[in-house]
Amino acid sequence: MARVLIIGAGGVGNVVIKKCAQNAEVFADILIASRRLISCEKIAAEIKSAARITTAQVDADDVPQTVALIREFKPDLVINVALPYQDLTIMDACLEAGVNYLDTANYEPRDVAKFEYSWQWAYQERFRKAGLMALLGCGFDPGVTNVFTAWMHKHRFDKVETLDIIDCNAGSHGKHFATNFNPEINIREITQNGRYWKNGAWIETQPLEIHQAIDYPQVGPKESYLLFHEELESLVKHFPDIKQARFWMTFGQQYITHLTVLQNVGMTRIDAIDFNGQKIIPLEFLKALLPEPGSLGANYTGKTCIGVQLKGEKDGEATTHFVYNVCDHAACWQEVQSQAVSYTTGVPAMIGAALMLTGQWKGAGVFNVEQLDPDPFMTMLNRWGLPWQELAGVELVP
Repeated sequence: MARVLIIGAGGVGNVVIKKCAQNAEVFADILIASRRLISCEKIAAEIKSAARITTAQVDADDVPQTVALIREFKPDLVINVALPYQDLTIMDACLEAGVNYLDTANYEPRDVAKFEYSWQWAYQERFRKAGLMALLGCGFDPGVTNVFTAWMHKHRFDKVETLDIIDCNAGSHGKHFATNFNPEINIREITQNGRYWKNGAWIETQPLEIHQAIDYPQVGPKESYLLFHEELESLVKHFPDIKQARFWMTFGQQYITHLTVLQNVGMTRIDAIDFNGQKIIPLEFLKALLPEPGSLGANYTGKTCIGVQLKGEKDGEATTHFVYNVCDHAACWQEVQSQAVSYTTGVPAMIGAALMLTGQWKGAGVFNVEQLDPDPFMTMLNRWGLPWQELAGVELVP
């Protein structure tokens, strides 16, 4: 029976909190904290659970304030589902207060759209010396995709040569233009140059330059675009036999058209401009105009399909395996009042936290999820709402 502090009460935070509350045999006391106390209280009011739920206000950019909250509540683990900009300050607070840490996305600086683990990997010795564990990227992608890779590497392959992560949202929210998670993070990610790993080096592409149709199980063919995604960086580090690693995501033509126009008029800029004597950041202003991602769930229909295809060798024979999950938007709303994109990120965070709190995943230092035993995680995915399936000998991505 553990105590957990969950920082963040947005769309993903809503799912993490409610799934932790469902798992009261592990999560006995849950403190929900965010800059906006009203968001925490709204989620808490919707929960009926044996777990004890309390709320607090915290500015996660303020390390002393966060440390004070941790020391007052005395959690066994801090789950960070705040903005990626706040990863380092929350990690600093965990080190000072002496508590383990988990997040779902890597750190990003506010002033440059750059996605890499270097800042958080630099905390390795500090966490190791403190005897604390920091688990990075325990969402779906990154997170479940890393576990899928580790599980196949353990059970299906002697050697992996190529890795393709494919992410399809075939749902419809009925809006002209909206993002399924924080607009700042989503748009920064998509408008940057693509990048993939090949023969020991990164190859850079123009944004959305490379694309192809992929036939997703239970969804059908969807145009899919090559992006850089942070789990590629950790996976090629921890599985150095991989010769090629790519990440693909689907976008509808209407989404791309809107995004192109917004880029062309400067609304996706992340540098400050002068407007009527004030400094504003266009992307932050755009975020204020777009639908809140958490508000999309009530009318969302359709499914997501996210998985990992590996090619390599087993017992001297060439082999291909694809492990994936299909998630239904409407079913997620019915269970936890969420759309599937938040659900697929929030459930794995609860699972990773449970494995840490029960000692099945443990260690001192900074870890990516593929460094840990994938088997208990795969079992819990089936139990907690993200059942996985496997296709053998079927090539979805050439």
